[in-house]
Amino acid sequence: MPSVDPLRDLGVRSTAEGGTIRVASNTASSIELCLFDPKDLTWVTDRIPLSRDGDGVWTASSPKLLPDARYTLRADGPAAPANRFDPALHLLDPYARGLSRTATGQWRSCVVDGSFDWGGVVKPATPLDKTVIYETHPKGLTKLNPAVPEEFRGTYAGLAHDTAIRYLKDLGVTAVELLPVHQFVTEPRLAKQGLVNYWGYNTLAFFSPHGAYASNTAQAAGPAQVLREFKGMVRLLHEAGLEVILDVVYNHTAELGVDGPTTSLRGLDNATYYRHSADGRYIDVTGCGNTVNFALDIPQRLLLDSLRYWANDVQIDGFRFDLAAALGRDENVNYRRDHPLLESIVNDPELAAVKMIAEPWDVGAGGWQVGNFPPKFSEWNDDYRDRVRDFWLTDIAAARQSGSAPNGSGAFATKLSGSSNVFDAERGPLASVNFITAHDGFTAFDLTAYNQKHNLGNGENNRDGTDNNHSFNHGVEGHTDDPAISAVRRKALRNLLGTLLLSAGVPMLTAGDEVGRSQKGNNNAYCHDNPLTWLPWELEDWQSDLWRVVQELLRLRRENPALRPARYAVRGENVASASRMEWFNAAGESMSIDDWNSSSERTLQYFAESTPESEGLNRILLIVHGLETPETVTLPSPEGIGQYTLLWNSALDDVEVMDHPPGVTVNVAGTSLQLFRAH
Repeated sequence: MPSVDPLRDLGVRSTAEGGTIRVASNTASSIELCLFDPKDLTWVTDRIPLSRDGDGVWTASSPKLLPDARYTLRADGPAAPANRFDPALHLLDPYARGLSRTATGQWRSCVVDGSFDWGGVVKPATPLDKTVIYETHPKGLTKLNPAVPEEFRGTYAGLAHDTAIRYLKDLGVTAVELLPVHQFVTEPRLAKQGLVNYWGYNTLAFFSPHGAYASNTAQAAGPAQVLREFKGMVRLLHEAGLEVILDVVYNHTAELGVDGPTTSLRGLDNATYYRHSADGRYIDVTGCGNTVNFALDIPQRLLLDSLRYWANDVQIDGFRFDLAAALGRDENVNYRRDHPLLESIVNDPELAAVKMIAEPWDVGAGGWQVGNFPPKFSEWNDDYRDRVRDFWLTDIAAARQSGSAPNGSGAFATKLSGSSNVFDAERGPLASVNFITAHDGFTAFDLTAYNQKHNLGNGENNRDGTDNNHSFNHGVEGHTDDPAISAVRRKALRNLLGTLLLSAGVPMLTAGDEVGRSQKGNNNAYCHDNPLTWLPWELEDWQSDLWRVVQELLRLRRENPALRPARYAVRGENVASASRMEWFNAAGESMSIDDWNSSSERTLQYFAESTPESEGLNRILLIVHGLETPETVTLPSPEGIGQYTLLWNSALDDVEVMDHPPGVTVNVAGTSLQLFRAH
C-alpha cells in the first residue's frame, strides 16, 4: 500500500463540515488559526489551535473556514539563533489563494472559491521552435491605450481587451511573458522615498494574484473576483492562440533581511524556509536580504505546489524563474545541475508540457550558470545579448574612434546560429532564449542613443543600474534633431531586432522595442510606474515604420523553418529538425580562420538548409555586414541552389522583391543585414 504523502493538501481545503487548513512548520511549538469578522478585518472572532503530526504538519478545521473567510496564523516556538517567532504577529498562510488588506495596511489570507468556466478553451501548446516571447508589464502594456475603457487600462481585463490582443496577434508574437503577478509589495526603503516597486520582484504570496492589477470593480468585489478576472484574461488570450508565461520570484520574499517585515514564512518557520548560518545570520545569494532554502523538502514543496496551481488551476503555459541559480543550491549553498528541485520542476507529470525558462544566475559565489541547467529548461542567454550589442554598437563606436573594430564576426556567428558553444547537443538551440533587451536595462532605442545610464530619478544618485551597457549613442547623448544621426540609430535598431528575430533559438522581444520606446537613458526603471515605463500607443511615423519591420521579420521567421532549428546539425549526418549550415565570406568563398577573426572584414554569409521533419524543405541566406563602409558581396553557390530571392534589407524602409542567381554581386550598405530565400 503506498505511503501517505506527509506534505499533501497544504493550505485550505473544503470539507463537508467547512474547511481544513494544513500548515508546514518543523520548529514551531504552537500555531493558532485566527478568523476575522467579514466587515471588520481587525476583529478576531475565532481562535482555533492547530495540532501537529509527526511530520511537522499542523492541522485545524472549522465550519467557518468557508469561501470569503479571512484568516491569519499565529505561531510560537523556542528561542534559537535561527528562529524568529512572535506569537503577537498575524501571519499569512503560504498557500493562500487570495489576500485582503485592512484599512491600516495589514494583510489577511482569504479562502477563495476558485471555480471558473473555461468554456472549452485549452492551452495553445505552441511548439518551442515556433515560440516568440513578448516580455511585458501587465499594467504598462495597456495603461496608455485609448481604445481600452479607462476602468480597464492597466489591468488584467485591459490586457485581454480585443485591441491589446489584436496588437499582439498582428505583430506576430505567440506568448506574453508577464512581469511578476504574484501578490507583491513595495519595499519600505522605496516607500519612504515616495517611489514604488513597479516591476514586482518582491513577492508576498506565491498563490495569490496581485490585486492592484485587477479592475476597481473586481478589487471591490474581493479576492475571488480578482482571481476570476485573471483567469478570464488567460482564457481570452488562449482563445486568441496566445500563451501566458509568468515571471516568478521564488528565490526570495518580501520579508527581506532579518530586520524586514515578518508576514509569513519567517514567523512560521524561519529556520526551515530561509538560508542562514549557524548563528542565525541570513545567507543571501539574491541581493534582496533573504534566500529561500530549497535544500529542504518543505520549501521545495511550496514552490512545486505553487507551479502546479498556476499551471493547472489557472492554466498558465510557462514560467520564467527569476535568479534561478538560487533554486539549485544544495545544503552547502553550491549550485548543482542535478538538484532535486530543478529535476522535479521539469519531470513532474503535473507540469508536463509547461515551458520552463531559467534566468541562470544569482549574485552568490558560482552564481553564473548559463548553459548548466537540466534538459527541458530553456535559459536566458546573456552572452547572446552582449555579443549582438557589441557587434552592432560598441564595435562600431570603437571603429569610428580608432579606425578598426576590436572583434571579428566569429563570436557573433556562433550566437546567430544557436549558441552551440554554450548548450550541449542534448538541449540544442531551443535551450537559448535570445534577447537584446529585457525589462532590466536599456530599451533597444536607448542602446542606440545613450552611452551612459541616466538614473537620477531612481533616488540613488545614479549608483544603481549597470555601467556595462554595450551601447553606442552614435555621436550625441540622448535626444537629437540631427536627421543623419536619427537615421543611423534607426538602422542600428533594425539590425538589433533583425538579428534577434532571425537567429536560431527562442526570441524574446521586450514590449515597446518594436516601436522604439525610450526610458530617457534610465536602465533600471524598476521604481517608475508612469509614462516613462508604459507602452506608448500614439506613435510617430518612424515608430509605426519600425513596428511594421518587426511584423515583417516575424512573418519571415514563421515562413522559413531554416531560421528556427530545434536541434544542432552534425556534419555528415541527417539530423531531423536541424539546419545544415554553411558560411561564406564577401567573395562567396567558404570562411577561413582569418575571415572569422578579421576585424577589418566583418562580412559573412550564413546559408541554412532545414532538415524537414514536420515542415517542408527551406533554405535561406543571410548576409551580415558589420562595418560602416559599404561592401560588394558575391552570392555563394552551394550545391542545388539556382536562385536567391531578396526578402528583407535592414538598410531600406521598403524592399523590392528581386531574384539573383548565385555568383552575382550585390551591394550591401554599411552595417546592415540582407535576408534571401534560396531556391
